[in-house]
Amino acid sequence: MGIVNVTPDSFSDGGRYASTALAVEHALKLIDEGADILDIGGESTRPGATAVSLGEELNRVIPVIEALSAVSTIPLSIDTYKPEVMRAAIAAGIDIVNDVRALQEGSGKDGALEIVANSHVGVCLMHMQGTPQTMQLNPSYSDVVSEVKQFLTDRLHAAIAHGIARERILLDPGFGFGKTTAHNIALIQHLDDLANIGSPLLVGLSRKAVLGKIAGGDESQRLHAGLAASVISVMKGAKIVRVHDVKATVDALKVVTAILIE
Repeated sequence: MGIVNVTPDSFSDGGRYASTALAVEHALKLIDEGADILDIGGESTRPGATAVSLGEELNRVIPVIEALSAVSTIPLSIDTYKPEVMRAAIAAGIDIVNDVRALQEGSGKDGALEIVANSHVGVCLMHMQGTPQTMQLNPSYSDVVSEVKQFLTDRLHAAIAHGIARERILLDPGFGFGKTTAHNIALIQHLDDLANIGSPLLVGLSRKAVLGKIAGGDESQRLHAGLAASVISVMKGAKIVRVHDVKATVDALKVVTAILIE
């Protein structure tokens, strides 16, 4: 899954593809590099990020989705937690809703479950402790693996109960979303346990702070650490890796799958 951030403030590439033309150009480049899915986002969810208005988010992502829908043959994903953006993106041709709030109700976000259930699209349900504004202030768990597993299981069952077929659902442990370095490492170590929930796992570790904590370097210096994380994640059961560096990741995973995965 290649990342297309149509934002001025995403933690790694904010502002680089903030216009429709630049975002579409970047998306087509990721397709050429081997992306199987494109994830389009119009609001940064990095730690401490400032929320953007509904209108601004729509203005950022809908023209990109419409342009790519006309030329792309691979699935398109919308990275949003706003029901109104989900509805508009589905109408514009999106194939997957990628929601950091896992379609939870409340706080003005009611209706997300129904919108997805009444559509044809897939959905990715992610775990996050807190909000993007607060999630890294003091993340705390008694047992991060069991708590994340229970949350994802509960949200999976809630989605199914609302009429979303299991085969339409992906699960994401939410690396970096309300987790310390130790929490993130524990989740990577136990990805195979999370895979036992029974829905495909999506993992997003590309350029994240946990990689810098382990290997050093800022966002621009985490390619090699990110490749290691992607390879380990796939070996432990992840079916999709969400990355900035598509070509390098595709090459690494081709080798892994050719040698180790039957």
